[in-house]
Amino acid sequence: MAPSPSLGLSRWLVRWDSSSPRLREPSIDLLQAFVEHWKGITHYYLESTDENTPAKKTDIPWRLKQMLDILVYEEGQQAAAGEAGPCLEYLLQHKILETLCTLGKAEYPPSMRQQVFQFFSKVLAQVQHPLLHYLSVHRPVQKLLRLGGTAAGSLTEKEEVQFTSVLCSKIQQDPALLAYILEGKKMVGRRKPSREPAGPPRDTAGPGDKDRSHSRAPDGAPPLHGEPRGAQAEEPDGAAGENSLITSLLGLCKSKKSRVALKARENLLLLVSVASPAAATYLAQRSPCCPAIAEHLCRLYHSMPACLDPADVAASEGISWRLPSAPSDEASFPGKEALAAFLGWFDYCDHLIMEAQAVVADALARAVAEKLFVETLQPQLLHVSERSILTSTVLLTAMLRQLRSPALLREAVAFLLGTDQQPEGPEDDPCTLCAHLIGHCDHLSDEISIATLRLFEELLQQPHERVLHSLVLRNLEGRLYVARGSPEPESYEDTLDLEEDPYFPDSGFQPSARARPTPATNSEGKTAVTEIVNSFLCLVPEEAKTSAFLEETGYDTYVHDAYGLFQECSSRVAPWGWPLGPAPLDPHEPEQPFFEGRFLGVLFDRMSRILDQPYSLNLQVTSVLSRLALFPHPHVHEYLLDPYVNLAPGCRSLFSVLVRVIGDLMQRIQRVPQFPGKLLLVRRQLMGQGPGEQLDHQTLLQGVVVLEEFCKELAAIAFVKFPPHGPHLNFSPPPEGQV
Repeated sequence: MAPSPSLGLSRWLVRWDSSSPRLREPSIDLLQAFVEHWKGITHYYLESTDENTPAKKTDIPWRLKQMLDILVYEEGQQAAAGEAGPCLEYLLQHKILETLCTLGKAEYPPSMRQQVFQFFSKVLAQVQHPLLHYLSVHRPVQKLLRLGGTAAGSLTEKEEVQFTSVLCSKIQQDPALLAYILEGKKMVGRRKPSREPAGPPRDTAGPGDKDRSHSRAPDGAPPLHGEPRGAQAEEPDGAAGENSLITSLLGLCKSKKSRVALKARENLLLLVSVASPAAATYLAQRSPCCPAIAEHLCRLYHSMPACLDPADVAASEGISWRLPSAPSDEASFPGKEALAAFLGWFDYCDHLIMEAQAVVADALARAVAEKLFVETLQPQLLHVSERSILTSTVLLTAMLRQLRSPALLREAVAFLLGTDQQPEGPEDDPCTLCAHLIGHCDHLSDEISIATLRLFEELLQQPHERVLHSLVLRNLEGRLYVARGSPEPESYEDTLDLEEDPYFPDSGFQPSARARPTPATNSEGKTAVTEIVNSFLCLVPEEAKTSAFLEETGYDTYVHDAYGLFQECSSRVAPWGWPLGPAPLDPHEPEQPFFEGRFLGVLFDRMSRILDQPYSLNLQVTSVLSRLALFPHPHVHEYLLDPYVNLAPGCRSLFSVLVRVIGDLMQRIQRVPQFPGKLLLVRRQLMGQGPGEQLDHQTLLQGVVVLEEFCKELAAIAFVKFPPHGPHLNFSPPPEGQV
């Protein structure tokens, strides 16, 4: 049993005398009390024979508490601030912390390690005198850190995270301390070689040399059990203890106890954000920090089941590393907990990279790119298994959706799109990852096509200039899609041949109704904007429109939505310095014919088959094209939204593809009995207002509905990008005006 408190600190302290304004000198009694309590702890090991009594049932916790109270009280009575008192000198000179660390390692009596962690935490937190610069403090601190985190579910996790929290708090107050914790004596040796004595090491460390008082005392403390004196300060490079703070925090970050894991992650985030330049360089280049974080991310990735449903992954967006990841009973699905753990750790990596010093951020981003993107994801994206391709694609999309750090985004873009910035050619090697992913947009599996299109749509929303340049802009440079020479006054696209084109029979769609000549414009370009908008709104023939029958104008809603999306897109790309107008045309014929690039080529091919593809696939294709059309680059606008651009021979634009689709539609309408009624019924079904019966030509009818809505959306985008009463850029004929 613990002795009576009357034998404790109150026995030795002379309390304040109200009759006298002066407190009698307590230093001799305090030191005597301090030594007595320490001897009481050491005597326990000499006298006790019971190896099963837990430490908390002995007098050890009480004596440690008394020693702490004496240290705090002594410091409060020190006349000269910053000087170590006799009790603190005794603690340092006699290497009490070293001995306690050894006792904690032995775990005798049982649970002694918890008591040691608590004592270290309280001493470092409550004693204001800077202690971590002392070799006799930071060396046992390193050893104690090495005792923790050895196995998942450690009984001392709570005390360990409290101990690391105190250390991180001290480092936040003085970032230079991180160098002592990470490298200890060796860093001092490199910086101050003259301070290292040739004989047995004195208890000093650091440029500040804050232990001047106790370093004058004889170094008479005995070595630890079985440890030579010289070996205590000789830790070779690569010793496990060097990075014990980092490894300890990383181990605690994986704790099953959510509060422990959260606190450890917060502490690690604090370290990488306040690290001094030298410590940051050490963290990036010599510590296990970055590789260990990336490897844990890969382990969590491999722990997820291969049968994840893409819809479940999409519904799990917004998972934060700060929130518990336990699945709820209502929305649970196989693999949800593993998915949440992976996305939560990825979000944590992203936050680490965003908050860390630049050298650490770059190193961690490279580690994640190498371990997760290249070594783990790339083989699955290139696999022949459709399940492997699908799962890796939807997970990569989920990661992009919550990615915020510029350094990791840079690595992700380089991984997905490569580094080639030259215009593509039809003969280019299609063996790159980017070429494979673009090919997946036209995969035999509609599910893979939809998932990959979503990946590219997410990529297009990232604030990185190389995304649009790699996929689209590099192929539009020089405007090789525009015919050289004087434009034909009555033609754009290939309208000269439309009357002979089998897609446009005499009894059906008349090209003159939509293939109007380039309209005249006033100084503000109002007529041109009106003509462009009407070209899209009038593209679908009246017999194929159904929105009017349901009292839906639709276009006004699209204008409202397009305005918000365009403002957001313009704000994102504003720093990239895009030109206000298209590049001047070279009057000479180009040496190479225009190549639209693989990405636009696949999108146009998919768009040309809109009447034969599943509804969900059509929605995704048109969604990606709408995202592209929103970009305020003059070449993108001209190529995707200007119906009057004079295309070079053999070239196609988005509008020309739509014209071909309409021609195909007009032929098919004649072969579908009761087409208007069936089309209206399908539209009601898609809106959830009609019976879910299966109709003949269901895919065709759904494609017509998507086509009508897509044309209204393009008209709205063209309107908000160049409104009639705002700044305008007229692209036909090229290139005058401003955005």
